[in-house]
Amino acid sequence: MDLRVAAYGVVERRGKLLLTHWRRGHLHGWTLPGGGLEDGEDPRDAVVREVLEETGLEARVGRLLGVDSRVMVREEVPEGREPELHTIRIVYRVSVKDGPLRNEVDGSSDEARWVPFRELRSLRTLSLVQTGIRMAGIDQRSRSRGAKR
Repeated sequence: MDLRVAAYGVVERRGKLLLTHWRRGHLHGWTLPGGGLEDGEDPRDAVVREVLEETGLEARVGRLLGVDSRVMVREEVPEGREPELHTIRIVYRVSVKDGPLRNEVDGSSDEARWVPFRELRSLRTLSLVQTGIRMAGIDQRSRSRGAKR
């Protein structure tokens, strides 16, 4: 079984959540900015690097929200490779400097977007989005009614 360790950020601002659109072949969905650790890389450094690559924004890592571990079956794997993947996802609260969003080029993400909480249900989101929201203790009901923070 393959193992993937990755770091992600929950970035919330003015009733919106920063998401990136992940695509691999015909599979796709909106997820938190972040991704796999490089050999020897600290997870905090990885999330800063990934947020910059996927959104063009400079990130500052806050507190560790939690670690999520799951085993999933990948639909698209080269012949002879194990379809099961054990993914360990380290999730942090992250803030970003103001600036224009920039979409990643030649990566696994093809778009970055600030998504109002009330619109989350209308998007195809990956499970990590709800996991991150839950870990961060974000009350989506008050956010979706337009409550100011």
